[in-house]
Amino acid sequence: MSFIRPEARDAIWRWREVLTGLAVALVGLSWVLGPRGLLGLVGWVAIAIGIALIVIGAQRARFRKTEDGPGVVTVDEGQIAYFGPLTGGAVALGDIERLTLDPTARPPHWVLSQKEQPALNIPVNAAGSEALFDAFSALPGIRTERMLSHLQGKTLHPVVIWERVPLRPVNQRLH
Repeated sequence: MSFIRPEARDAIWRWREVLTGLAVALVGLSWVLGPRGLLGLVGWVAIAIGIALIVIGAQRARFRKTEDGPGVVTVDEGQIAYFGPLTGGAVALGDIERLTLDPTARPPHWVLSQKEQPALNIPVNAAGSEALFDAFSALPGIRTERMLSHLQGKTLHPVVIWERVPLRPVNQRLH
């Protein structure tokens, strides 16, 4: 028997890194304001670690969706695999040429394109999809905030989030 409603438990679990960072920062603050000395110096380090956890945790929480979508995603040693009811496949992280968010699909999908292979479409709410945040963050030059804003926004058309080699000239702006 649980005394916490399932919705509240899910919200706490979604924001777990932020709450942990807040707790670490508060402990550090109490050490800085309390005994001072060597423990005060450790408190400043704890505050810095807590702030870093809060920032990273906020990004992860914005990326997470409910995991009630079709299929299962696994990320293992640089390989992203999706096992769905109708499609599936695997892509090595180093082979991804383009990452696109397609909000026209229901539910919205991540489209992982690679050379000479069919693209891998992964629903944003597939089970295990939160592991994609770390995988996508490892792509060289990806702008995480841009990815998160498009994921949270109401884009009406597919958006290229990241490309290994841009298809447009560098001096030509998109907007």
